[in-house]
Amino acid sequence: MAVTLIPYLVMEGNAQEAIEFYKKALDAELLFSTTFGEMPANPDFPLPAEAKDLVAHATIKIGNSEIMFSDSFPGQPVNKGNQVTICVSMDDKATAERFFTALQQEGQVNMPLQETHFSPAYGIVTDKFGIPFQIYTESKR
Repeated sequence: MAVTLIPYLVMEGNAQEAIEFYKKALDAELLFSTTFGEMPANPDFPLPAEAKDLVAHATIKIGNSEIMFSDSFPGQPVNKGNQVTICVSMDDKATAERFFTALQQEGQVNMPLQETHFSPAYGIVTDKFGIPFQIYTESKR
């Protein structure tokens, strides 16, 4: 049985912006997206007008991996922190440098992209949405 781990990011009303950012920064492909307004109406839970255009669920693909998104429903708080780190692994140093440079725009470098004993190019960056990324280049043996 194959098991896949998919990071799921709950955003504060800016999921669509994050999706567009990752499409450019990480060559992501949008696989699926729906808004709360596109979902079937539920009379027991009326949809507030401000939630209509928020992302209810979306999936992007980066290389062979996926990340899922949603905006939090109005009134449900989002707790930010470093509980979720996304490791983007590749075998090309130039791609690692390009991804790292793109993600650091309006973000924060936690560890500069550099050669380490386990990787020719490894670094940690928190993007402008507060999402920490580890950029890991596999060693060519």
